[in-house]
Amino acid sequence: MCAESSAVISRVDDPSATDIILRVGEPEFLVAPAYQIDEEEILIVTHRQSPVQNLTLEEARALFAGQGDASVQVWVYASEEDVQKVFDQAVMIERTVVSSARLAVNPQAMSDTLVNESNAVGILPRHWKAGDVREVFSVATVPVLAITQAEPESVIKELLACLQK
Repeated sequence: MCAESSAVISRVDDPSATDIILRVGEPEFLVAPAYQIDEEEILIVTHRQSPVQNLTLEEARALFAGQGDASVQVWVYASEEDVQKVFDQAVMIERTVVSSARLAVNPQAMSDTLVNESNAVGILPRHWKAGDVREVFSVATVPVLAITQAEPESVIKELLACLQK
């Protein structure tokens, strides 16, 4: 077990109140200590019955820009979400996602939608990919970072060392 029994893990809404922030992908500006604890592959996935097949980068860009099959419903995350930022940097490259795109509040909601709606296409980290969806494009493999407010000490240092194993 990481950091013995002295560690307390909880989710908070205010990042300034945390000892560690987990992030998928690298932030644009990094001023705090960061430690890579894993990697995550970001995917474009569809329902198994979707007409969308394997995509090239240009086809993926066109689909999410609203230039694809009109029967396909594009799903994305809010622009400030880590996975969306990775997608925008790797796929959209200074283009905007179609305004009719639907917003998923988190990967679980995205996964549920992709499993249940045959015309949906969206973005998921590989670890969230359910067996009932089909991968059609690999966006990027990015680091998962643990970012601390200051140089870690004691239990935080132990936890980070454990997470890096």
